[in-house]
Formats: sequence, C-alpha cells, structure tokens
Amino acid sequence: MTEQLIELNVTGMHCNNCALSVHKLLEKKGLHNILVDFAGEEVKFTKDNEASLPDIIKSIEQLGYKVVEDPALHAPKFYEKVENKFLFCAIFTAPLLLHMISPWHVLHMPIVQLLLCLPVFIVGCVHFGKSAWHSVKGGTPNMDVLIFIGSTSAFVYSLVGTIQNLGEQYQFYETCATIITLVLLGNVFEKRSVNQTTSAVKDLVKIQQVNANRIIDGTIEVISARDVRPGDVLIVNHGDKVPVDGDILEGNASVDESMLTGESIPVEKEKYDKIIGGTIVVQGNFRMIATKTGSNTVLSQIIELMKKAQAAKPPVQKLGDKVASIFVPAVVLISLLTFVLTYFITDKGLQQSLMNAIAVLVISCPCAMGLATPTAVMVGLGRAAKGGILIKGGDTIEAVADTKYVVFDKTGTLTTGKFSIGEIKIEGETPIEQVCGIIVAIEERSNHPIARSLVAELKGKPQNKVILKLVSEEKGLGMRAEDVEGNHYFLGSAKSNNDGLFNLALYKNQVLLAQIAIDDTIKPEATALIAQLKKMNIVPVLLSGDRQSRCTKVAHTIGIDEVHSEKLPDEKLSVIDIYKQKGKTIMIGDGINDAPALTKADVGVSMNDASQIAIQSARVILLNTDLQSVVKFLQISRHTLLTIKQNLFWAFAYNVVAIPVAALGFLNPMVGAFTMAFSDVVVIGNSIRLKSKRIG
Repeated sequence: MTEQLIELNVTGMHCNNCALSVHKLLEKKGLHNILVDFAGEEVKFTKDNEASLPDIIKSIEQLGYKVVEDPALHAPKFYEKVENKFLFCAIFTAPLLLHMISPWHVLHMPIVQLLLCLPVFIVGCVHFGKSAWHSVKGGTPNMDVLIFIGSTSAFVYSLVGTIQNLGEQYQFYETCATIITLVLLGNVFEKRSVNQTTSAVKDLVKIQQVNANRIIDGTIEVISARDVRPGDVLIVNHGDKVPVDGDILEGNASVDESMLTGESIPVEKEKYDKIIGGTIVVQGNFRMIATKTGSNTVLSQIIELMKKAQAAKPPVQKLGDKVASIFVPAVVLISLLTFVLTYFITDKGLQQSLMNAIAVLVISCPCAMGLATPTAVMVGLGRAAKGGILIKGGDTIEAVADTKYVVFDKTGTLTTGKFSIGEIKIEGETPIEQVCGIIVAIEERSNHPIARSLVAELKGKPQNKVILKLVSEEKGLGMRAEDVEGNHYFLGSAKSNNDGLFNLALYKNQVLLAQIAIDDTIKPEATALIAQLKKMNIVPVLLSGDRQSRCTKVAHTIGIDEVHSEKLPDEKLSVIDIYKQKGKTIMIGDGINDAPALTKADVGVSMNDASQIAIQSARVILLNTDLQSVVKFLQISRHTLLTIKQNLFWAFAYNVVAIPVAALGFLNPMVGAFTMAFSDVVVIGNSIRLKSKRIG
C-alpha cells in the first residue's frame, strides 16, 4: 500500500506539550513522518496502514482539540474562546476574593461561596478536565492534569466542609476559582504571545490573499489568486500585488521585491522577465502569463519551508521534551509526597497538608519548558525571513553554533557572476561567427552564471546559428552537445598548460576549435565580509573548480588564506569532509557542481539566483545576493540559540526553585497559579524581544 500524505488543521493547541500529546497519539496509531505545529495549527503525517482518517480525527478531538477544514474560516463559538472563558470566570472569582478583605457577612456564607465557585469549577472541568482525562488515557499526561487535580482537590475539600458544616477553616472555594481563572489568564497571554511569534508566516500568507485581473476574450475578470491557472493571461497595474509567478508578455514596471529579497530598491522588469507572486508594482503596468500557481509559486514554497522549519526541533529542545514528558507524573508524585510528609510527619493538619500539595501542583509549569524553544525559533526564523534569509529548519540554527569554517565557492558567490569575454582565440580556420553561434547554442541550455554571461554578451555579435538536438551538463566539467548533423561538441574548463589566461575551451568532434578568456568581478562587499568573519574567529576558505591562478588572485584580493582550486564535485566533497573533522563547517555555493558539497557540510547556504539543485541541497537560502546576509544569518542564529538557552534556564530554574518552596508551605495555591502564568509570559516575552533586539 502506497504512503498517503494527510494534512489536518487542528485548533486548540497552545504549547509544545499539546503538540507532544498529538504526536504521541499519532505514533501509537502507526503513522509516519509526523509533523505537529501547534502555533501554525497544522498536523501532517503519512499513513500506509489501515487506520481510517475519521478514527484518527476522532482520537485527536478526544484529546480536547478540534479538527477544522480551514482555520481562517473557522470561527470558534462564543463560549469556546479562551478570552471569554477567562472573563466569565473572573466575574465570579472577584467577589470570592473580596470576602478576604470585606467584612460583608453574606460573602462569608459557605453556600454563597459555593454558588459563586460552582460556575468557575464547571468551566475549569470542561476546559481542563476533558483534556486531562484524554491525555492520561493516551499515556501522555499534560499540564491540564495538574490544574485539574489542584482545583478539584480545593473544591472537594471545601464542599465536604460545607456539607458537614466544619467551619471557615475548610472554605477554600476562592483557591479553586482563582487557580482556574489565573491559568485561563495565562492561556490568554500565551495565545496572544504565540500569535506574535508566528507573525512572519501569517504575514506571508496574507500576501497570497489577493485578487487577479484575468483577461478572457478581451474583457477583464476579477478573480481570487487561488483560482488562477497556469497559462492564464493577467494584467497587473501600478500599486497591485503580483498574484502568481509568471513571465511578462508586454509592458514594463518597477517592482518592489523586498518581500522576497529584503532589498528595498525596486527592480526594473520588462518583456520576457520573470515576475514573482507577492511582489508589488511600484510604477508601470504589464501583461503577464501565469507559469506557477497555488503551491508551486515561490511564495508558497517559502511559506511551506518556514512552517517545516518552525516545526523542526533543534537538539537543544530534546532535553526539554524529555523532561516535559516525565514532568507531570513526577509533579503528581511530589505533590502526594508533600501531602503525606506534611500530614503524617510534621503534623500540620489536613488543611495545611492539602494546601501545600495543591500549591505544588499549580506552581509547576511544563508549559514554560514547552514554549522555550519553539517560540524563540519562530521569532528567529521570522526575523531572518524579513531580512531575506530563508532557513529551512529550526535545527539549522543550532547546527551553525560555534562555526569554525565558512567555505566559499568562487563564481557567483564571492564574485558577481557577471562575466566579460577578454579574448576568444580561434584554433584553426573556423570562422569567429561559427564559434560564437556554437557557444550561444550550447550555453543557452545552462543555468550557470558563466553561461548566462556568455550568452548575454555574444547575442549582440554576428554569429552562425547552430541547431542542437541534444545537450547535457556534466558536474564540474562543462557542457556536451550534439547538433542535427551528428557533430559532437564539448565546452568546458581549458586543460592546456597556458598561463591561466584562457579558462574555457570549445571542442568539435574532439578537435580544439577555440579557447576563451573570461573575467568575473569580485562582489564589492566580499572584502568586508571576510574581515568580519575573521573578527568572529571563523576561518574563511575558498573552494572552486576554477584555475589556480584565478582563485589565488580572488583570495588574495579579499583576504582569504586557505585556497583549494581546480576541484571537481567529488573532490569538493573530500575537502569539506576534512574541514568537518576539524570543526563546524558552513558551505556557501550556487551551482549544480556545489550541490553535493552543500549537502555534505554541517550547513549548506545557497544564493537565491543559484541553480534549483543547489537551492534544494542547501539548508539556508540567501534571497538577497548581498554577502552581508551571511553575517546576518550567523548573528541571528547565535542570538536565537542564546534566547533558547535563556528560556530553558528560566523555565527549569523556575520549577527547581518553586516546587520545593511550595512543598514547604511558603506559597499558597493562588500565588502559585499567578506565578505559573507569569513564567509563561516571561519565556514568551524573552522570545519576542528577539524581534527587535540588536544583534550586530
């Protein structure tokens, strides 16, 4: 049976512990490739067994979550919103707390306190109880178990006191109500804060939600961008967002591509230029033909990569997850132990023993641990995306920590990738027009920067056209071709022992036709980048397939000391392997020949204008070709990892200190519930700080 990919929209998950519960449930059902994103409200998995989808959905909903068709269209009922639950409970809890300072007799009556507490307790049972029960049943007890046990203990204790008329010392209705109300307040803070951490993806999704002007039989029809199909002709005017990816048929415009590259200067577009969905027409207008729509557009792929990246767990989170999974049973055990020791050994009475035990339950906060990593990762990825840096996985952030080497490809990475022909040296009597025609016909089929530059420069020169029937690209070597007359061509690295002036050679039927000397220019920011890397104690390395003389010249100009030239793709792999054994290694490249090395490195970084294979092989894509993005990426990664460690420290330290304090009776349950909610806010607030924090 073939594997089937299932995608579900699940609402109601508010932290990583919720995601963990769903993940474990799906694992038990024998499902694979499980991805649970609590912030994006998405669950993905593949199934190759007989587990029925309705049964899976029912099991998820039994955990207390809701599976909906479209979260954007799903409007929760009034009483389902956590904000409304909090306000309802607060109305009844306020007079209960008032009795502690007010001499008003009616508020001290047990029956009045019971009636005020009962609605709050019912809301708490529905909100926390259902989730707690199903999480225990599923073998993954969550935070709600602690809240439910704590509030229920206080309510039952008070109810028994009221029925048996045992007096005021048995009235703890305000404790029960306050626990529920304050935890709901914490949930409100969590929900709003998590919404802020996921704003980057949500902003990108909003960009997609535009209309398109489709031309049908000479008339303009306004449709949703979702309904555009490949081949549709669209008109885009001044101020419009481009609805989908395509090519310009006629017209010209200045287009703001900052959404994609982080570069604020508009890009001039004209006939035949590619246009990307989500970019904004600052000036001008044009007609375009849609080439990529729906999930195939660049923007959709970026959104998908962002979602996967946010859900990918850095190794630092594994410790948090491990602790969170055993945390709830451990806290329940500590709470029972607190009750037994306080009641039987210290002889402080039932009331004090119960209050200490309840305080332990409500002071504990695995939610803070669960939120520590994903919130920081989401903010870090969002900040990187807005700066034109697309990181494919949250685990990539930790992989670049303590980077020792950054290995650069030369062409198109440290250099502009825009080449000029210095000289074409003809061997034999072949006319120059014939040579130019062969070069253009072959290089038109390649995506390499050298090929694109050769074609652009030679197209304006006289040439005899050649019709090719077969062209193939060999990694790191060059292009092979065959024309309609059966002649075989090779255009690639020059092998002759010259002074390095000529770096390309053209062969026809294994006979040398011409040698070509080409020069590329170094990117203006390359020298400053290398200097910054050295300041960060990172060793820059040049690794290229180009001639030694050219590589040495570029390396000397920008300040790189370690140079590896004339390397084929498999040789590049060996070089990367050597550096990896010495320390964390990042590889930055852009060509097909770089793809294996990008995959082999600890982290592969690709330029946006790179070949598709290089982009797929890399874990980071620099949408802005400015090399300063490399430093920005390293700085954002370092600060994100620092934020994760700070969050985990505060979450662990909070529990390590708070639980013993509560067990010894120095904290009452109400203060415990408030500080528990506050600890979540501290962790999320620290993550949100990363949005605007100075990282330079």
